[in-house]
Amino acid sequence: MAMVHGPRRALALLAELDGDERLAGHHRLEAVRAHLLERAGERAAARAAYAKAAGLTLSVPERRYLSFRAARLAE
Repeated sequence: MAMVHGPRRALALLAELDGDERLAGHHRLEAVRAHLLERAGERAAARAAYAKAAGLTLSVPERRYLSFRAARLAE
């Protein structure tokens, strides 16, 4: 979706998934949001979403990766 219609359109579709109990609080939803926000040029919001995703995952490698992405946007 984002590659064809742009990150904002994909963010709108992603927002619809926020109400889905099965996905609520899942780190991958936040990670996708962060990536789309970054592509849309919203660095501060992307950084916050990456940090949130990092805090939600139980996987140490994923947490490290997501934290790295957040820190990279702080520069």
